[in-house]
Amino acid sequence: MRMIAAALLVAMPMAMAQTALAPARIPNLPALGDTERQDLSPLMERKLGEEIMRDIRRDRDFLDDGPILEYLNSFGNALVAARPDARGEANFDYYFFAVRDPNLNAFALPGGFIAVHSALLLAAQSESELASVLGHEIGHVAQRHIARSIGQQKQDALIPLAAMILAALASRAGGDAAMGVFMGGQGLAIQRQLNFGRDAEREADRIGFQIMGEAGFDTSGMVAFFQRMQAATRNYSDLVPAYLQSHPLTTERIADIQARIRDQPYKQRVDSLDFYLVRSRARVLQDQTSQGYAEAKTFFENQMLQENRHQLTAGQYGMAFLSLKKGDTANAQVWLDKARATFSKAPPAGTFSVAAKPSSDAIFVSTAIEIKLAQPDNKAVIAQALVDAEAAHQRYPLSRGIAHQYGEALIAAGKYEEAAAYLREQVQSYREDPDAYDLLAQAYSKQGKVALQHIALAESYVLQGGVLSALDQLGYARKAPDASFYDQAVIDARERELQARRREEMGDKGKKDLREAENRPAFKAELRSGSSEDNNRTNNPSGSPFSNQSTNPFDRLRQGSDLTPGRTVR
Repeated sequence: MRMIAAALLVAMPMAMAQTALAPARIPNLPALGDTERQDLSPLMERKLGEEIMRDIRRDRDFLDDGPILEYLNSFGNALVAARPDARGEANFDYYFFAVRDPNLNAFALPGGFIAVHSALLLAAQSESELASVLGHEIGHVAQRHIARSIGQQKQDALIPLAAMILAALASRAGGDAAMGVFMGGQGLAIQRQLNFGRDAEREADRIGFQIMGEAGFDTSGMVAFFQRMQAATRNYSDLVPAYLQSHPLTTERIADIQARIRDQPYKQRVDSLDFYLVRSRARVLQDQTSQGYAEAKTFFENQMLQENRHQLTAGQYGMAFLSLKKGDTANAQVWLDKARATFSKAPPAGTFSVAAKPSSDAIFVSTAIEIKLAQPDNKAVIAQALVDAEAAHQRYPLSRGIAHQYGEALIAAGKYEEAAAYLREQVQSYREDPDAYDLLAQAYSKQGKVALQHIALAESYVLQGGVLSALDQLGYARKAPDASFYDQAVIDARERELQARRREEMGDKGKKDLREAENRPAFKAELRSGSSEDNNRTNNPSGSPFSNQSTNPFDRLRQGSDLTPGRTVR
């Protein structure tokens, strides 16, 4: 099932960039037939999406950046709220995220997971353009196009089969007749799949168009973005006939879009400051090489020459974030103060300004804490970071990024008991948050609670898709000298659950390999990462993998040394 979904994601990426529009006012979403429900139920669709997301989270190009994730989810869910029936009968919880990729692209996964490439986020010049992309992808999820495509593929599978039978009969004639018949059958099946893809694109586009209008965005932003996409793909898009393209983006399509929105009233919508700040962060994270940083610096310097206050603020903020990533915390604070002062400054007397003040300064506050936490050896700065993080957490209780920063500040300030208690509450409230488990493991490590440390880290690995790595951590916890009877019971129950999940994922073919993996020594994770068993026993009697390494378990998770090999979805 996951292989089918992966193939569909290849066939249906960046639907928004190559589709046709329908009038803004459309009837209610049509109900899907029993065929699609039988092929892939809404529950299975969500489960499939969650499994793919585990693979994506393990990819180095997954942008696990708090402000970017929070902005995309706030922005995307505001679009969903404008059309509540877009959640479908399964009432999907949408999750929006970004991946580092230089291609202008976006894609929807089964079950309500929607990705935006960093290059697309940078290419969008307004929130209306970004809304046109996300609205379209929401349409794909709402109409369950992946489930419907699976049903279509089942029907089309009969065509190549029939072609193979005809080819066997034609082979008696000799020559290329058999191959011609077989290839003809394949071509018909492929063309049917392309036709279905174009129908899905039009259907998703109608929904995305309406979502944009009902959410108060300028629908002409869709045309602007399409034109930019056409310019980016001019080298090949118009050289291929439209009937051979699964998602053709041509002048004809853009003209059709313009005709459909001509009767729509113009809506002026001022972009939020967060849109510009998030794009500045994405630009720095897009390419973290020295050349990438140099190009980002040049862009920010040019951006600061513009008279627009949003652009000037974003340029200064970009310089602050760039300085932080380069380890220059002093300059980072200077540029951040400039950015906040620029946007807070009142316009000159007699000047009319339509620049809206931000509804919150959460990104500014979060970045200020981020700069302080980057100075762990300065006790005074860390103490102030704790004060600021606590105040920010009270002010923005729903911000996951700030919640994590508060936990980091408690640990950095040496308040390990408070940190552990706080993070236990966080993982109870947000069970799907691997970062909270990582911080909890770090707090337990500082306290010397080895068994609890590994149990927490095991839960993080599970959420990241590393089931074998999680079993490794439970093995460490079992051997820890401070493992209580209750801890052992928890470990036993969790091991059985994870082993059953692993057997289910691998099927009968992999059960033998799994049993062999379960019987391997508990130190196999260290052996895979290059350290010796003897050294671990000598320097780390408890068997903890944190000996002589970073005390942040998420650092090791990002390096991927303990993660089992897995697919990446890009």
